[in-house]
Amino acid sequence: MPESPATPRVLFAVENSIAQITLDNPDRKGAITIRMATQIAEYCDRIERDESIGAAVVASRGRYFCSGADTRDLAISSADPASSEAVARVSAVYGAFVRIGNLPVPTVSAVVGGAVGAGLNLALATDVMLVTPDAVLDSGFLARHIHPGGGHLALLGRAVGRQQALAMGVLGAALSGTDAVRRGLAWDTTGPDEILGKAIELVSIAAQDPVLARRIKNSARLELDPPGVPWPAAVEIERGVQMWSMGRKGETAWNTKPNKPSVAGGHA
Repeated sequence: MPESPATPRVLFAVENSIAQITLDNPDRKGAITIRMATQIAEYCDRIERDESIGAAVVASRGRYFCSGADTRDLAISSADPASSEAVARVSAVYGAFVRIGNLPVPTVSAVVGGAVGAGLNLALATDVMLVTPDAVLDSGFLARHIHPGGGHLALLGRAVGRQQALAMGVLGAALSGTDAVRRGLAWDTTGPDEILGKAIELVSIAAQDPVLARRIKNSARLELDPPGVPWPAAVEIERGVQMWSMGRKGETAWNTKPNKPSVAGGHA
């Protein structure tokens, strides 16, 4: 029996070595069902295996990025939260975000409208976040009278530091897209009709050389992820990989001009 277009799902496409993972559940503001979480994990498997993919963009169909885990699944889990079924259900959603965060390629999320709770986790799991100016970035857990999950506080902390993570995750403060850029939570703002194109543009240079992009991403993870490394250790992490890249480039290739990225526009 053919799948109904209204069935919540995750779309996947690869073009010009850029993978696009798109939440397709606009009727529920991009809420993630268990099936969608499973699909995200499957698509992450494909990205990991396909070394011709050099970057990934996470977006959502419609005018809202992600309102979190589907509340119908949360309600079922709340009936008996200690059961193995409830734990597995919640873990499936959070596991999908971990898979995004562990992808070997650079990742960018295009956040239109808002990201709440587990939806904010998804955006924070990517390496770089683009937002619409009026997007609402909201922890959301406190307002629903539940404890944050999925490593929410750690994700906030590594993005904006302890004080702002506490303001959002413990006190329930929300940020607009413009405020998120000002506080360092997001990279830039852009309109909803342009944001996907800007995300693709942002990853395009990395996607031109997937092997190198994956190696740079691995070095960035080793150097920047907590607890981080001192500068001398970073020099050693980079030394061997840089020498490999120089040998691959060869002497004569230095006469070729590099691709220059466009200058980022001013933050709104």
